[in-house]
Amino acid sequence: MSIDNWKITAKYHDKNLENSSFLITGGAGFIGSNLVQYLLDNGAKLVRVLDDMSNGYKKNLAAFEEDTRLEFIHGDITCKETCDKAVNGIDFVSHQAALGSVPRSLKTPLLTHAANSTGFLNMLTAAKEAEVKTFVYASSSSVYGDNTEMPKYEDKTGNPLSPYAVSKKTNELYAKTFNSAYGMKTIGLRYFNIFGPNQSPNGPYAAVIPLYMDALLQNKAGKFFGDGEQSRDFTFVENAVQANVKAMLCENKNAFGEAYNIACGYKTSVKELYNILKEAANSDKEAEICPPRTGDIRDSLANIDKARKNLGYNPEIGIKEGLEITLKWFKKEFYTVLD
Repeated sequence: MSIDNWKITAKYHDKNLENSSFLITGGAGFIGSNLVQYLLDNGAKLVRVLDDMSNGYKKNLAAFEEDTRLEFIHGDITCKETCDKAVNGIDFVSHQAALGSVPRSLKTPLLTHAANSTGFLNMLTAAKEAEVKTFVYASSSSVYGDNTEMPKYEDKTGNPLSPYAVSKKTNELYAKTFNSAYGMKTIGLRYFNIFGPNQSPNGPYAAVIPLYMDALLQNKAGKFFGDGEQSRDFTFVENAVQANVKAMLCENKNAFGEAYNIACGYKTSVKELYNILKEAANSDKEAEICPPRTGDIRDSLANIDKARKNLGYNPEIGIKEGLEITLKWFKKEFYTVLD
């Protein structure tokens, strides 16, 4: 598969999926749609998507619109009845639906709580009642909050710095409690700055990599919220899909009721990231320096030993290759003239 026509072709599971049914909440969104593609391409019996389309796009699922194994429910996880309908007959759940963005949560904490906390508990409860085999959910590196230790270990979180971080920490507590109280198989995935194809640059809360790509391809300046020396463990979306697949199909009894760092284990400064993209886009625009944003952590770097040990997670694609793939996809998706 050429980079121009990229999709996930590696195989991250041993189990035959022909008799397995999957629910992907937020499945028309960025990570969810890549996971849907993987499951359908690898022969899943049924992949059901629950999405309210507030952050999802129909085009992300367009390649499978004629596939009878794909079911779509247009619905909201804040409605328990919708969650009940979605999990009916499902073996494995990957819960990706959420209102993302730290800045958005600071502006709209009630909406963030409704989607990310109430919606999560609705989905978790519905999955328990339906007796699904495994419930995997998206958490976030934001749970580390004001803990400045590097790298980040799962058992050393700090005080949350935003309502978004609070909601993700709450999810982890609920999932751990459902594991201990009900024996439910839950696994949380703490994503570290996931990027890649199907990630949109549109909207006021778009992520940094698609925003930089969009600006530089138009020869406009990107923005540093701070001095640009803040760092992140940028992680290509295929690694996140791998983690979800291995978590849903996990048979290691020691893995459940826990949360895991999903990253590469390498840090890149925002300035370094910008310069890589600037060169790739043949732009000479220097970044615009803006004040730091409330709620943003300064640095982020994951230790991924726990995920390696319990889930068999092993990131296959690093930031350089991931950015090359993503930029090629981005040009093809949003710009008519390619290099």
